[in-house]
Amino acid sequence: MNVETKERNGVCILYVKGEMDLNSSPEIKKIFDKVFLTKENKILINFKDMQYIDSSGLATIVDFFKSIKENKGQLVLCELSEKIKKLFVITRLDKLFKILDTEEQAIGSF
Repeated sequence: MNVETKERNGVCILYVKGEMDLNSSPEIKKIFDKVFLTKENKILINFKDMQYIDSSGLATIVDFFKSIKENKGQLVLCELSEKIKKLFVITRLDKLFKILDTEEQAIGSF
């Protein structure tokens, strides 16, 4: 698991690579907490290189979303694989998150 951070047009973009599961979720949470502490209020998570996510990974993203929303920020997700997108639909998290197909669309949505 690896997370790269980049800023583009005032949007903090997080590129999550690998797997987000019970083993990696605590480390990802620490990274999300660091981003949150920088007071970024426009955050995009790009799932292009994520192969797998389990319930602990989903919980980590939901917690991050709640923290950002409480501080009047926005979180958008993009480039989910069909398998991961299906998981968001099954868990009804697609109703909670703004999920867009491309990074360009996501950046433009802020």
